[in-house]
Amino acid sequence: MSLPFPESEPDEDALESGRLLFRRRTEFLKGVVAMDGLPPDDRAEICFAGRSNVGKSSLINALTDTKGLARASNTPGRTQEINYFTLEDLYLVDLPGYGFANAPVKVVAQWQALMKAYLGGRATLRRAFLLIDHRHGPKEVDEEIMSLLDRAAVPFQAVLTKADKVKAADRDRTQAALRAALSRHPAAFPEIVLTSSEKGTGIDVLRAVIAGLD
Repeated sequence: MSLPFPESEPDEDALESGRLLFRRRTEFLKGVVAMDGLPPDDRAEICFAGRSNVGKSSLINALTDTKGLARASNTPGRTQEINYFTLEDLYLVDLPGYGFANAPVKVVAQWQALMKAYLGGRATLRRAFLLIDHRHGPKEVDEEIMSLLDRAAVPFQAVLTKADKVKAADRDRTQAALRAALSRHPAAFPEIVLTSSEKGTGIDVLRAVIAGLD
């Protein structure tokens, strides 16, 4: 499946770089519940953010080709920590899902505050990948996170998940809505990556994007 912006689709060299990077072993490092628990900022890192049940854990498992590396759950909001993974000299960071969460209000508030503190205060964060469910498109809470990333001057790129579950008639509408939302945010990259963790769609493209980060 191509990107909505074909001119930005990675070439063969970029795809190979992504393949080679993610052939390396990815390991879980730690779960963080407070900013003072973050690992040393001795390497670049990328993070994955998105609404609860958007498929972050499944996407990380597909990217790393490691079943069960990130804990996927049918219960939205189960991930309550910032989870760090190591891949060569890069950190992969799985952020708590935002929006609906099946937990007490006080607990939800605590880990949402942690996520926002991380996004606004991690100097080594090279890019945030903002996951959007292709079936539903961007919501108000997604735009709140986009605005937070704008204020923190953190470049971010949208990744549409669950692309295999979208009816053909709805694809253009959802992508147009997302492109319109991204155009309002100076920290956003215009290129959107379409993915399906279940079918493997777009995983090679996202690997290439990550491998190509300076």
